[in-house]
Amino acid sequence: MSEFHGKRVTVIGLGLHGGGSAAARYFASRGATVTVTDLRDESVLATSCESLSDLDIRYVLGRHDTSDFESADIVVKNPAVRRTSPYLAAAARIVTDISVFLDEFHGTVIAVTGTKGKSTTASAIHHALKTHTDNVFLGGNITVSPLSFIEETDENSTVVLELSSFQLGDLAYVAALSRRAVYAPHVALITNIHVDHLDYYGSMESYVADKRVVFASQSATHETIVRNDSYGAQFARETRARVTVFGPEPAGDGAFLAPDGTGLLRRADSVETILPAKRKLPGEHNAENLLAAALAVHAVGMPRENAARALAEFPGIEHRMEFCADLDRVAVFNDSAATIPEATLAAVSSFDRPVVLITGGNDKNLAYDAFTEIASRVSAVYLLDGTATPMIRDFFAERNPADAIHGPYSSLDNCVSDAVTHAPENSIVLFSPGCTSFGMFANEFDRGRKFKRAVEEIALAGRRRRPV
Repeated sequence: MSEFHGKRVTVIGLGLHGGGSAAARYFASRGATVTVTDLRDESVLATSCESLSDLDIRYVLGRHDTSDFESADIVVKNPAVRRTSPYLAAAARIVTDISVFLDEFHGTVIAVTGTKGKSTTASAIHHALKTHTDNVFLGGNITVSPLSFIEETDENSTVVLELSSFQLGDLAYVAALSRRAVYAPHVALITNIHVDHLDYYGSMESYVADKRVVFASQSATHETIVRNDSYGAQFARETRARVTVFGPEPAGDGAFLAPDGTGLLRRADSVETILPAKRKLPGEHNAENLLAAALAVHAVGMPRENAARALAEFPGIEHRMEFCADLDRVAVFNDSAATIPEATLAAVSSFDRPVVLITGGNDKNLAYDAFTEIASRVSAVYLLDGTATPMIRDFFAERNPADAIHGPYSSLDNCVSDAVTHAPENSIVLFSPGCTSFGMFANEFDRGRKFKRAVEEIALAGRRRRPV
């Protein structure tokens, strides 16, 4: 009988990404009495509720009731719920879907975090390992809760977890409440650190503190992989694990990119190729992601030649530099997962053809200076409405002619239609917002799906662009 049989479990934050649903199913299937509560109502959460329709679950939607927390044996926290929530203060025991998974799983964990590139890097690691073994799984921040596949794992499984700062902070929070050390992954990989989520954290120090959790409990038997920059150097000094460094430039031992784009690994006096120059995934920033992925799969025993071949074939993932269509010699890319300006700059810099950029959205207390360089690299910009958009528009107004700046648009469909219609031949239409999505969209995935739907409708209608 499960230790959770007969326990009263309250899941706070059902959400739309699957974490809340997976947690509710996990506990209900183990005989717990489950209550799901969310401030959003059933009309918003219909898909998540429907996925649990076969289970006996009580719902409290559109509000929270303190009694559901006071009477619960266990409260499952969603990453979007602040740790200072008064409802959590009433809980006897707090867990997350990630903490529950890590308590039960006894195989190998590769934990990937960072500001940019963590989803691509985690997916590339999973892609490479899948060519080597079937006993590998991918979960975490990229919408798949590891509780959804825990029954399929065993002690020989490898799980790649993409972990956001919120999820890492929650692991430390849960560990502190239970007076235990935070979980130590076998491999901890930090892709990079940039300013992000200051609307939540208030300072970079607090944000970076949550990122540090990924290696906080590691020992000399573990591996920490960091970028060759100031934050990476800091993390390398702090971790107790073995350290491997990667980056675009050589700096002692570690992985770096040669001038022709080949990924090389220097160890003492030897240098070997770990990533071919010819790869499916475009962009120098993605080359760095693949370098980091190569180091991670080496750390768990994948032969380097096999890893290099597999990573060269990695096509990328949805909403991240995702090719959508070729519309009358205009290539359209979906980079909706770009939620900070630096991600948009990396995307724009990936192309050697004229770029028509669709960008803008809501502010999360970031610096938008990267749009200075972005503005100098694009031929036209189409702005989506949002609280950050007026600031972004100013950067373009200083560097681009007025007729190259369009919007702001309150309709994504109209914005996409105009951008495609007026884009010159042999150009790129790139959707890379550089901002958070909340307001016009439920999240960046909803935003990306709606963008692709708009592009698909243009393609199906066979609408031709006007002569430019």
